[in-house]
Amino acid sequence: MRNKLTKAIFPVAGLGTRFLPATKSVPKEIMTLVDRPLVQYAIDEARAAGIKEFIFVTSRGKGALEDYFDTAPQLEQELRKKGKDELLEILKSTNMDSGEIAYTRQNKALGLGHAVWCARRLIANEPFAVILPDDVIAAEKPCLAQMVEAFAETGGNMVAAMEVPEKDACAYGVLDVKEDMGRMVSTKGMVEKPKLGEAPSNLAVIGRYILTPTVLQKLNKKKTGAGGEIQLTDAIDAARDEGEDVFGFRFEGRRFDCGSKSGFLRATVAFALDRPDLRDDLQAYINEIAHSAKAAE
Repeated sequence: MRNKLTKAIFPVAGLGTRFLPATKSVPKEIMTLVDRPLVQYAIDEARAAGIKEFIFVTSRGKGALEDYFDTAPQLEQELRKKGKDELLEILKSTNMDSGEIAYTRQNKALGLGHAVWCARRLIANEPFAVILPDDVIAAEKPCLAQMVEAFAETGGNMVAAMEVPEKDACAYGVLDVKEDMGRMVSTKGMVEKPKLGEAPSNLAVIGRYILTPTVLQKLNKKKTGAGGEIQLTDAIDAARDEGEDVFGFRFEGRRFDCGSKSGFLRATVAFALDRPDLRDDLQAYINEIAHSAKAAE
């Protein structure tokens, strides 16, 4: 019987320089997508997949992120006094119980693999998930929950994957496919940020992983790869060399790259249009803009 997946690592140590000056004082992970911070979407997805322990790999200046998950007694008291029960319940849903969440520091920006390695002592000998909050995925069934169901059948290591245009493959880790089984593919390797025309497939790795302790053991070597960083994909490949299976999982849903300004804006529009309380006004405004632009041609 396979160990149940209960722990997830959230690498959030990045400086968010693409969003300066906003990220000068506000961690990118708590920038709001409509009315919820990016990290809340990641937490909600993890909870829906059965995750019970949440491990954040942070860095200096992330105090606001830690405060976000704490209780806010004064604010709760004000909402209770004013009878704003609905807002009070929303606020309480963001709190994390004592012992449910842990923080560890990445004191040098040495890559995603290094960030995951920083959480090694909190994982022990069990499989774990990795969620990158920059990748927000809108799906009827949350992406990680889809992966957990598939993992129960396959074991091994699993990465979320989606098809990308050839010209964009150089921005991703790309799967070298051994066998395509539809929703699932078995792999014989991964190439991190391949040069144009050298990608082994059009299946790119997206920020959701289910990994074995072997990957952490391989990260112990602190071997650098593409960009001079310690790459998580390299450690997953090394686990394959030890005989562990590595699968790519084509998830159902729409992924938004909220690490870029344009991706963040697209996600904001998409999530707002999905909200009954916002949809009509926003759609009317979009139609108005489109009409004005067409009239100006």
